[in-house]
Amino acid sequence: MIIAFTLSMPGNNSWDGKWSGADRLHVIVKSFRQIPKPALTPIAPGRYSYDFGDGWRARVVATIVDRSTANKLRRRSVGFSGYDWMVDEIICLGRIRILAEHIVRERVTDLPE
Repeated sequence: MIIAFTLSMPGNNSWDGKWSGADRLHVIVKSFRQIPKPALTPIAPGRYSYDFGDGWRARVVATIVDRSTANKLRRRSVGFSGYDWMVDEIICLGRIRILAEHIVRERVTDLPE
């Protein structure tokens, strides 16, 4: 199974109401023979969203694609704008964790040993 993860920013808080990357294709394509080991649930096609809490909201759409489409998307993609972690969470958790979960994790991992 090949899944294309496409990033968009449907909710934004910019001065002109647009995300500067909106006119470019932001895709990560992953191939799976089986469910990855850290995954808690099977990866499902669909829409996943993340609210940054400041007026910005990201959406990642997961779509099953064939090999030919995957190759075309890989060539056209300009990367994922540093939001690869969203795809990692979809693969491992079946969702993108909310902002509060990220804050708690950062506090726990920043504790001295």
